[in-house]
Amino acid sequence: MKNQLLLLAGIAGAAVIVVKLSSCVTIPRGAHAVKPFDQEKYLGRWYEIARMDFKFEKNLDHVTATYSKNDDGSIKVDNRGYNFKDKKWKESIGKAKPVGPVNEGRLKVSFFGPFYAGYNVIEIDENYRYVLIAGNNLKYLWLLSRDKSMPKDVIIRYLNKAKELGYDTEKLVWTKQN
Repeated sequence: MKNQLLLLAGIAGAAVIVVKLSSCVTIPRGAHAVKPFDQEKYLGRWYEIARMDFKFEKNLDHVTATYSKNDDGSIKVDNRGYNFKDKKWKESIGKAKPVGPVNEGRLKVSFFGPFYAGYNVIEIDENYRYVLIAGNNLKYLWLLSRDKSMPKDVIIRYLNKAKELGYDTEKLVWTKQN
């Protein structure tokens, strides 16, 4: 009986540690989230211009992210893209919450229950038309636009910022939107 209780306590403790560690959200070293950041102005549809590729977005084009408010105050995240190999649409619904003050562009986003990842707005224009997003580390980066394209000067500025932080921008996947 004592051994069973110790085993259960160990399993429970390990589960708590896994959840805590998986919910840690960070920002790449040297990166700073935009402040002030206006969540309300950020809501709406964004078109993915480029990304560091990873398994959940593999083979996707026509990618959009649409943000809206949930009843509990969190942000609904609706990501959609067309898998050109499977010839079908893929959609992921998640939620985002501020990591710190709501007027800072540091969010945590979850598509899998209690597991969160960093979503850091590190550059945005004053009209909220173009944005550079950093993930937890140098494996995750997105360039988003309110339109299906982004002006070349904005792309160059965002790529330079990403390079300064250590991103290998040669690995970016440029999303087809047409």
